[in-house]
Amino acid sequence: MAEIALTEKTQEEAKDERPVVLKVDHVAKMFRLPTEQATGLKMAFLNWTKGIKGYTEQHVLRDINFEVRQGDFFGIVGRNGSGKSTLLKIISQIYTPEQGSVTVKGKLVPFIELGVGFNPELTGRENVYLNGALLGFTRTQIDAMYDDIVEFAELEDFMDQKLKNYSSGMQVRLAFSVAIKAQGDILVLDEVLAVGDEAFQRKCDNFFAEIKKDPTKTVILVTHSMDAVKKYCNKAILIKDGEIIASGDKNDVADRYTLENLKQTNSPDTDKAEKQDNEAWLKVLAASKPVCSKDDVFEFDIEYFFDQDVDFYFTMTLIDKKRGGLTFDPGPNLYKFHNPGHHKVRFALPVNIFNNGDFQIVASLRVDDPDNPKKPKAIAFANGDDACIFAIRDSRNGDYALLNNDVLSIKCEGVVG
Repeated sequence: MAEIALTEKTQEEAKDERPVVLKVDHVAKMFRLPTEQATGLKMAFLNWTKGIKGYTEQHVLRDINFEVRQGDFFGIVGRNGSGKSTLLKIISQIYTPEQGSVTVKGKLVPFIELGVGFNPELTGRENVYLNGALLGFTRTQIDAMYDDIVEFAELEDFMDQKLKNYSSGMQVRLAFSVAIKAQGDILVLDEVLAVGDEAFQRKCDNFFAEIKKDPTKTVILVTHSMDAVKKYCNKAILIKDGEIIASGDKNDVADRYTLENLKQTNSPDTDKAEKQDNEAWLKVLAASKPVCSKDDVFEFDIEYFFDQDVDFYFTMTLIDKKRGGLTFDPGPNLYKFHNPGHHKVRFALPVNIFNNGDFQIVASLRVDDPDNPKKPKAIAFANGDDACIFAIRDSRNGDYALLNNDVLSIKCEGVVG
């Protein structure tokens, strides 16, 4: 089956005759971090004879390979420190890789840091020409782009004022407008989807929707917003610790990124021998994929060790990590067992009533308390690293409220007074 899938993928790629405009081939990057400083030539020589380098090597990227074709809206995602920004600077020829190569066909316009190349003592007009020159455009080319840049930034009345008199929002709008309105073939954007106020963000959203329709324009987008990846991108890669761990389908990459951020510590590889020295313990483990759609049923296991020959109960609480608060608590007497030893019990949770969010299942093991029959006594808890985290991501859902509109709506019954 794997060979068939691979063959189908190869055939599908062969049908894509669009030219490759960016090829990253076995790229690796390393930085040297000093650990001690030699105070003179003699000390440097002694350190050398002792094999003391005076620095450690930090490998930021390791054997990165991917291709971007003309017309792609290509997403690069990863947690902070994964190597994304270093990769973009190599693509933009700011850094040189230790090994491998980057091939670019066409005019590449990078927008990696807001306002780089802007001079606060120059006017807005002068900064447009300065920034355009730094991007490699001639004055004639900038003349042709100038009106579009100013119109998009909505700064027509301020272009002859010095940049230092601009508000921070005005500076951001001008810098972003120079980048996206520059007539390049490949646009490289790093964390820019939240620039400006709400009205400007809507304008940027409309721009991205239009540029997706242009088969001659290519966009490389680095973002932490998986909604943006699913909305704009047609392909994506996920980088972790300097390596690509997922690539291809944008939805698969976005869901894998969500998993990385959920910090899945629910592995059954816990040292059970150490735990079995205790009277009781339990963990909550994901049994199904921890990123669900609204049609899924999320299955999870409670793994426990309890050696007393008595009835016991599982109680659990569903916590909304995104919005805060307890979402659901079935009570302590709902799941009653009499099965001592080391076992797993599977549970199923339909998620169709919820909007998108991140959730945590916390559980406890309880036994009857003769002194308080109405309140069983807690013997063991599964919280923190022993709890289970899952997420709901579905384009049909909302993101704000907990419950989705399919299961709960308020009906207007008309004017009554």
